[in-house]
Amino acid sequence: MAAADAGLIGTRLWRGIAYQNGAFWAGLLSNWRPNYPLQPGMMFITYAFLHGGFWHLAGNMASLIFLNGALSGRLGQGALVLVYLASALGGALLFGLLTQSPAPMVGASGALFGLAGAWQYWERHDLVRLGRRGWPVWRTLLGLIFLNLLMWWLQDGSLAWEAHLGGFASGWVFAYFWENRSRRWN
Repeated sequence: MAAADAGLIGTRLWRGIAYQNGAFWAGLLSNWRPNYPLQPGMMFITYAFLHGGFWHLAGNMASLIFLNGALSGRLGQGALVLVYLASALGGALLFGLLTQSPAPMVGASGALFGLAGAWQYWERHDLVRLGRRGWPVWRTLLGLIFLNLLMWWLQDGSLAWEAHLGGFASGWVFAYFWENRSRRWN
């Protein structure tokens, strides 16, 4: 999209078209008419692959690289994709339930907060197993809360904190069930 925004390929209309058809529009959960029949369901995933511009995408991809390194050894790439998708869904669900905004939501941050939630679940799990206190997890949680407040303030309230919270909770729950799956199946 950045190349289209700059007029290098296609048309500058591509971002608007992508947003109209792939962004998360909370109004589609109530009385808005979708552009195509599957849009109200598809938007729960497609929003996570659209971004507000180059820097939005770059920040999310840097976070993905970091979180991939923190989680891929424990999960493997296949399960990493599953927690990403589950967290994108959870982020969209909480956003849809809580938002009052008619504006579209785009970006991977709900899914990325889910990866952070899974990472922090395992961080806490490992600390408890070693008989240590969970302060590192609380420090990270406080840091994420501060980061959200700062970004919300810098962006004049146009931050999808609901998606961040829903994604984080979904990642935490996913990690819990992933960790305990062998006990349930045996």
